[in-house]
Amino acid sequence: MNIVFDICNALASLYPEGANYIQEGADYSGLTWTDGSKPKPSAAKINTEVIRLQAEYDSQKYARDRVSAYASVGDQLDMMMKDARDGTTTHQTACELVKSTYPKP
Repeated sequence: MNIVFDICNALASLYPEGANYIQEGADYSGLTWTDGSKPKPSAAKINTEVIRLQAEYDSQKYARDRVSAYASVGDQLDMMMKDARDGTTTHQTACELVKSTYPKP
């Protein structure tokens, strides 16, 4: 899944407690600020936050890829039980394969 961050994501990050606004269109010119208790953020501040959120998301691609590559929890527990019983390293080998296939940057 590819996520692209926008003004709404940036505002949710900048104001986690919420803010009142109307967004029409995809750019700053469509932002009508209706929250009298908070100052309207500048276009530069919003753009900086959009870039930060996208970079943070992109930097975690390896982790998202690993989640889908790992065996289910039940299968991993089964591998660990059999490894303990048989003196093998099946679980460790499987985990190392995922980690080497999707390395942490």
